[in-house]
Amino acid sequence: MTATPSDWYLTMDKKRLSIGDIVLFGVLGALTFAMKVVMSPLPNIEPVSLMIMLFAVTFGWKGLYPTYLYVAMEILCFGFSLWNIYYLYIWAVLFVLAVLLRKMEHPVGWAILSGGFGLLFGALCGIVDIFIGGIGYAVAKWISGISFDLLHCGGNFVIALLLFVPLRKLLTKLYKRI
Repeated sequence: MTATPSDWYLTMDKKRLSIGDIVLFGVLGALTFAMKVVMSPLPNIEPVSLMIMLFAVTFGWKGLYPTYLYVAMEILCFGFSLWNIYYLYIWAVLFVLAVLLRKMEHPVGWAILSGGFGLLFGALCGIVDIFIGGIGYAVAKWISGISFDLLHCGGNFVIALLLFVPLRKLLTKLYKRI
């Protein structure tokens, strides 16, 4: 079967999404959003980075579906703002890194990736901030948010260290059943 430009439902691996995929990805995108909302009282401590790494490792490129469903839910719930631009590319950065490292088995490696991503989150936002207010604005904004990046780093590291391996096994088992 050859793909045509109108075959938007094809993923990079040229397989159609099954009904099971659609349901699972919908539930996982919504679950990611719900978990972030539940954890929102904790400053910059969230399960989103863990979930996106799990989507990339478990589903390959199809993992972009629950990732961007989560982003769409954020935008629909919290409205349009500058952070929307950040979310459109920042989560893709983590996703691609996780796809490239998907063979890594050790939980400490995943914890380091997740923690490092949390630490660099503000710097990654600075890419857009440079275009908004210049390099001085971007650097000042990044420096003022370093304490939150440190919390993000620590939270991501601990969450990934404790949950990446068991959730990877669970998602893999679930996905094989579909």
